[in-house]
Amino acid sequence: MFAEIPSYLPWGLTVAALSLVLFQGIAHGRQIRQLKVSLKDRCDILGRELHATTSGSVGVGQRLVACERQLHELRTTLDEMRQNDPLRISYDEASRLVDLGADIDDLMNTCGISRPEAELVSALKKRQAA
Repeated sequence: MFAEIPSYLPWGLTVAALSLVLFQGIAHGRQIRQLKVSLKDRCDILGRELHATTSGSVGVGQRLVACERQLHELRTTLDEMRQNDPLRISYDEASRLVDLGADIDDLMNTCGISRPEAELVSALKKRQAA
């Protein structure tokens, strides 16, 4: 009933199975090496892109700091100009003189302002007093 299995058949099947496992191991090894190379290339590309982005950010940051420094210098200069404005000082002095009772001719002579300006300062001060 049962036919006898030849003695070489198990050895042949074992060799065939081992050959398939070896072939599959070699194929997976190649695939792993390709994936490693691909991953290394992608990491290199991302590294270069990150470096470029970082360099750009640093450049923008430096320009921002320079702009802030210039803005601060301009504000300081503007404040100094406002404090040292001779016209402002003249109007402040004219206003003080009007409080002391000076007339329009006195304002023109003392502060060096024109008649309409002196009249305007005088009128404003009288209006504030009222």
